[in-house]
Amino acid sequence: MMKGTVLITGASAGLGAEFARQLDGKATHFILVARRVDKLEALAETLKTPVTVIEQDLSKPGSPEQLCQTIASQGHSVDVLINNAGIAGPNLLEVSDFSTQRDFEQLMMRTVAELCSRLIPGMRERGYGRVINVASVAGRFPSSDSGNYGPAKAYVIALSEELNMGTRGSGVNVTALCPGFTHTEFHEVAGLMEAKNSSPSWIWYDAATVIREGLIGCERGRSIVISGRLYRWLDPLLRSTLFRGLLLKIAGRG
Repeated sequence: MMKGTVLITGASAGLGAEFARQLDGKATHFILVARRVDKLEALAETLKTPVTVIEQDLSKPGSPEQLCQTIASQGHSVDVLINNAGIAGPNLLEVSDFSTQRDFEQLMMRTVAELCSRLIPGMRERGYGRVINVASVAGRFPSSDSGNYGPAKAYVIALSEELNMGTRGSGVNVTALCPGFTHTEFHEVAGLMEAKNSSPSWIWYDAATVIREGLIGCERGRSIVISGRLYRWLDPLLRSTLFRGLLLKIAGRG
């Protein structure tokens, strides 16, 4: 069972808030990080576990270092890292403001890697640590979407697999949690509610199910957790050579 001090990025709502709710009473301390400090404080009031709230925009260069310095100055050592902060991002072929693209890359990949790099060595020295990097089934197979979100999540998956292998036997587990379509406010924030409302209800899972499966998988030392029975069944099909060939033909690239 996860224990100690838990750092959750993107904790103001959605999966981040659900991680806090499911670990409440099990952790000894929460460090909740997001840009919307009012939402963090509202969440903190509902939790039994002591909470430190940190307002931080992790899409900016230098933000992971600043965050870790703040945590250290408060006397905390992170035992559980949950890299959850994320955005949908721009369409790579329609980018006009490349500062937006750089912020996306920082938040979705560089910050995840740097927090792992800065915090996992301490976990390894202490002989205990858990890391969940929230990825997506979108990182498991190519699509004709935006050229951004799926590839960023593919990096997070590959990173988690390698780190889990590299920390084997040290007491540290690293897991990429790959949800499919999940009921959170992500789609509302990303302006995707029309697409969500037009999709069949049976492809959607509750955040509570996603988090529960992720926590169990990480505790068992699994590098990748595909959340949801539907997506576990689809995953090998979508990753097959046959599917990829069909996708290319549909896109006119075959």
